[in-house]
Amino acid sequence: MHAKQPIFPLATALRAGLKDYSLKTFRADLTAGLIVSLVALPLSMALAIAVGLPPQHGLYTAIVAGIVAALLGGSPTQVSGPTAAFVVIVAPIVAQYGLHGIIWCQILAGIFLILMGVARAGKLIHFVPYPVTTGFTAGIAVTIATLALNDFLGLGIAKLSGHYVEKAATIWHALPGFSPQEALIGFATIVTIFALPKMTTRIPAPVGGILLGTAISFALVKMGYSVDTLNTRFSYVTPDGATLPGIPPYAPSFSLPGSGDLFAIPDFRELQTLLMPALVIAALGALESLLSATVADSMARTRHDPNAELNGIGIANIFSGLAAGIPATGALARTAANIHAGAKTPFAAIIHALLILLYTVTLASYISYIPMAALAALLLSVAWRMSHVHQFVRIMQLAPRSDVIVLLTCFVLTVLIDMVAGVSVGMVMASLLFMTRVADATQLHVSQPGKVDLAHGELPAGVMVYRIEGPLFFGSVDKMIEGADLISPDIRKLVIDLTHVPMIDMTGILGMKKFI
Repeated sequence: MHAKQPIFPLATALRAGLKDYSLKTFRADLTAGLIVSLVALPLSMALAIAVGLPPQHGLYTAIVAGIVAALLGGSPTQVSGPTAAFVVIVAPIVAQYGLHGIIWCQILAGIFLILMGVARAGKLIHFVPYPVTTGFTAGIAVTIATLALNDFLGLGIAKLSGHYVEKAATIWHALPGFSPQEALIGFATIVTIFALPKMTTRIPAPVGGILLGTAISFALVKMGYSVDTLNTRFSYVTPDGATLPGIPPYAPSFSLPGSGDLFAIPDFRELQTLLMPALVIAALGALESLLSATVADSMARTRHDPNAELNGIGIANIFSGLAAGIPATGALARTAANIHAGAKTPFAAIIHALLILLYTVTLASYISYIPMAALAALLLSVAWRMSHVHQFVRIMQLAPRSDVIVLLTCFVLTVLIDMVAGVSVGMVMASLLFMTRVADATQLHVSQPGKVDLAHGELPAGVMVYRIEGPLFFGSVDKMIEGADLISPDIRKLVIDLTHVPMIDMTGILGMKKFI
C-alpha cells in the first residue's frame, strides 16, 4: 500500500537531506554552493537587466528564492532563481506595468503555484510533448540572443520596442555603428566561456569569461576608451538622498503588501489586468521547475517530490516579490553545475544564495565594474545552451511529420508573437494530432453469420458480432456509427462486443445509444 501523502507537501527534500547529515556532506555542499554562487552572481544581474530592471533585482531574486525554494521545495539538488525563460514574458510586463506590476504578478503567480501543488498537479508536466518544450525554449533562446546583441556590440540603442521583427530590424540598422571596444570585450568573454571548459574545470567558465572581460575593460579605460559598465549604466539612491553609481551594497529588504507605492495593493481593475500574465508566469515556473528537477534526478540519481517543489517555488516567488525581486523557477544550468560540483542536499543551494548575499553586501563596488558587453556575452552563451540545437535538428530529422509541424509552429510563434501563443497553439495542435492517432487506432471488426469469430466461435444464422477495439470517445464515435451500414437486414441478433474498449466518454455513450 502507498503511504498517505500530506495535503500540503513541503520541505520534503530538506527533511530527507537532514537524515545522516555529516561533516563530509557539509563540505560537499559548501564546495558546490561556492561554485554555483560564482556562476549565479553575474547571470542574475544579466537577467534582471534583460527584463528592463536594475541588476540588484536579479540578485535579490537569487538570494531570496534560492533560500526559500531550497528550504521548502521537493528536489534535493535543485537551484532556483531568475532564468532566461522568463525574459520574454517579464520584459513586456515591466515595460507596461513597471516594477510594481511585476511584483504583484509574481505574488499572484506564487499563489497559483501553491494551488497547483495542493491540487497535486506536479505530474501534469509529463503531458507536455517534447516538441512543444523544445520549440518554445528554442524560440526564447533566439529572442534573448537577438536582444543581447545591443550590449554585446555596444550599439547604443536606448530602447527596443515592438515585436521581434521590429526589434531585429532596429538592431540590423544599428550594426554599422557598433563599438569596437565593446565588441572586443563581448567576443573575448564568450570565447572564454566556451573554450575554458576544454582547458580546465577548476574555474567555472562564466566566471573566467566575466573576469577576462572586466580585465579588458580596465585596460581599455586606462587607454582612454569609454566602456559601458554597471557603474556607468545604473545608479541607486542612498538613505541620506545621495545618488551613487553601480549597484547598492544592501541586503534585500522585505515589505508587506500595502506598504509604499511599489507594494501598494492593486485595485480590482489592476488585478484583472495582471491576472493573465501571472497565470503565464505560474505555468512557465511550474514547467521549468519540474523539468529541471526531472533532469536533476537523472543526473544525481535522486527522486524529487513534484508537488512539494510546486509549493516551494510558489512560496519562493511570493517572498521574492515582497523583496522586489523578479520571477524565479528552477534553473537547469545552475542545477547541473550544482550536481557536477558534488552537491548532496538542499543546503548547497542555500549556501549559494547566502554567498551571493555576502558578495552583494561586501563587494558591490567592485562588482559594479563588470562591463555590460561581458554580461551580454553571458546571456548569449545561456541562449545557445537553451536553444538545444542538436535536439531541434534531431527532431527535424527523425520525428514524424506531425511532431515536426508542432515543433516549428511553437518555435515560430514564440519568436514572432510570444511564448504564450507558441505554447498554446503547440499544445492544441499536439492534442489534436494525438487524438487523431488514437481515433485511427480504434478498429471495427464485423463477423457475419456462418463465419468463425475469434472471441465467439462459429456464429449461427441470423447472428452477427460487432466488435470495437480501442477507445470510444468523441474522436472515434463516428467510425462506430458509420459501421452500422455493415449490418444486414436479415440479422435477428446483434452482439456488440466492447471487451477491448478501455475507455468510453460521454460522447461515446451517446453515440452508442444512437447506434443501438
